[in-house]
Amino acid sequence: MAFESFSEFLAMGTHGPYVWSVYGITGVFLVGMVLQTLSAKKKQLKRLHSILVKDVSEREK
Repeated sequence: MAFESFSEFLAMGTHGPYVWSVYGITGVFLVGMVLQTLSAKKKQLKRLHSILVKDVSEREK
C-alpha cells in the first residue's frame, strides 16, 4: 500500500490540501453544471409547452 494509514492518505505527504481542494472545486462545478442544465431544461419545456398551447388554441379558432 502506498500510505501507512488513512491519515497519511488524507495528508498525501504535503500535497493533501491542494489535492482535496481541487477535488472539492471540481465537485462544486459538476454539481453546478447539473443544476444549471436541469434549470435550462425546465425553462425550455415551459417555453415549448406555451408555444404548443398557443398553436392548438389558434387551430381551434
